[in-house]
Amino acid sequence: QVQLVESGGGLVQAGGSLRLSCAASGSISSINVMGWYRQAPGKQRELVATITSGGITNYADSAKGRFTISRDNAKNTVYLQMNTLKPEDTGVYYCQLRRFRDYWGPGTQVTVSS
Repeated sequence: QVQLVESGGGLVQAGGSLRLSCAASGSISSINVMGWYRQAPGKQRELVATITSGGITNYADSAKGRFTISRDNAKNTVYLQMNTLKPEDTGVYYCQLRRFRDYWGPGTQVTVSS
């Protein structure tokens, strides 16, 4: 079993920055994909960014140039540095680990005020 715990969400003004962290524990293989997804009120959950254990990254168009995903394999932790935040970035941000199946964290709220 895998457990994921996100942290770092909060309230920030437009143009500000936040750094999200997600720590994984349990039966974790060294080979996996970790990522961040978000869900805005009334909308479906959508991809923000993913990173493989080898460091290959993938970003949604809305995140390119503003967000950076990284990971520390020794700590089983993935990070999301979010800069130049916009009100449309508001939502619950979920950490995901994919290894044969998807595991999800409970989510952390990010609110960007205009």
